[in-house]
Amino acid sequence: MKVKVIDVEISDYLKKRGLAKKFEKQLKILEINPRHPSLNVELLEPKKRGIYSFRVDRKYRALFIYRDDVESIEILLATDHYR
Repeated sequence: MKVKVIDVEISDYLKKRGLAKKFEKQLKILEINPRHPSLNVELLEPKKRGIYSFRVDRKYRALFIYRDDVESIEILLATDHYR
């Protein structure tokens, strides 16, 4: 599965918080197995939008959508989980 980060600001956000390495590790897991337990993938409300999140670490999550009939994943945002 291909994973694409569409916004340069995501990288800046992660670097400022010291999360770049954790994020890259989680992306590799996501590419291999989007259902891996360490990702803690969740379908967000409203479900009809098809936006999912995965855990970067205990405090941060990244939002993504499936593209091309589940052949690729597009990362939309990285955010504080408790915001």
